[in-house]
Amino acid sequence: MALQCGIVGLPNVGKSTLFNCLSNAKAQAANFPFCTIEPNIGVISVPDDRLTKLTELVKPKNVVPNTIEIVDIAGLVKGASKGEGLGNQFLGNIRATNAIIHVLRCFEDDNVIHVDGSVDPIRDKEIIDTELQLKDLDTVSKRIQKVEKMAKTGGDKDAKRTFDVLSVVKNHLEQGKSGRTAPITEDDFEFIEDLSLLTIKPVLYVCNVDEASVNTGNKYVDLVKGAVNGENAEVLIISAKIESEIAELEDMEERALFLEDLGLKESGVAQLIRAAYRLLDLYTYFTAGVQEVRAWTITKGFTAPQAAGVIHSDFEKGFIRAEVIKYNDYVTLGSENACKEAGKLGVEGKTYVVEDGDIMHFRFNV
Repeated sequence: MALQCGIVGLPNVGKSTLFNCLSNAKAQAANFPFCTIEPNIGVISVPDDRLTKLTELVKPKNVVPNTIEIVDIAGLVKGASKGEGLGNQFLGNIRATNAIIHVLRCFEDDNVIHVDGSVDPIRDKEIIDTELQLKDLDTVSKRIQKVEKMAKTGGDKDAKRTFDVLSVVKNHLEQGKSGRTAPITEDDFEFIEDLSLLTIKPVLYVCNVDEASVNTGNKYVDLVKGAVNGENAEVLIISAKIESEIAELEDMEERALFLEDLGLKESGVAQLIRAAYRLLDLYTYFTAGVQEVRAWTITKGFTAPQAAGVIHSDFEKGFIRAEVIKYNDYVTLGSENACKEAGKLGVEGKTYVVEDGDIMHFRFNV
């Protein structure tokens, strides 16, 4: 699955610093690689201790982690929804992403001038929110015009349902609220899914703080947490300055000691990538053999045939069964053969719902 998260934020909030830390391979562990597709797009692996443990046990020739594309989305100014600045390009780039990483400045520094003259993460958040909401409002209004006549004649039930759902979302947007908090059901969402609304996308708010606040947060972080309450969004505290210092350390032990001195278990970059993966409500299953140990990304709730289809569509079409070992059983017993001998290898059919961490082998016939 090609997963993509876009980093957004106003000038001088730390967005570019954070992206540069992500794009610096030295900032990551050896099994946490990064590569650049374009100047503003990078692919970075999702840190997963389970993959590391399986690799130690199996000793495969190749290891493939899950990955996420991180996109540095630039060009936002007030009026972006009307095409100001790089508005159309900016909004188009966001539309292509699965989730939004919204960086907010939560630190004071007289040497880093804020574009609006003062530190106010709530104001900054509302500037971007407003532009996205206005663009969505325009998109929804145009679709309403298309379906309204069919909906009111009463002959097309889908058109009527679409019109009703769109009307609810339109009213919500007009109140200055994002689509993700609109009072619609999952079934309702199917009628507007093709619009790829910007404010429907899940959001991770990253509070960029000073070094002293990285463990405890500060008054600005508290304001952000209060402002996003009810949005079903995550809030992550990171110091971009600390991350840039970590990026300069080439030795892994030095990085570990640096983090330990700060009272941190892992870097903010690692936390961000893990949170972004979690934000999209994703699971990981593994395939493990001497040729390759690999992590595969699926959406929570996938059945065994759907999970097989992530490897290849033929696996899903010709699915016969899945052989499943639970991660804890594999680690405890040490090998696939040991799991078989202990009766810990399950044979599952088409209705099996894959659990996070399952180690799977598929039987199929095409």
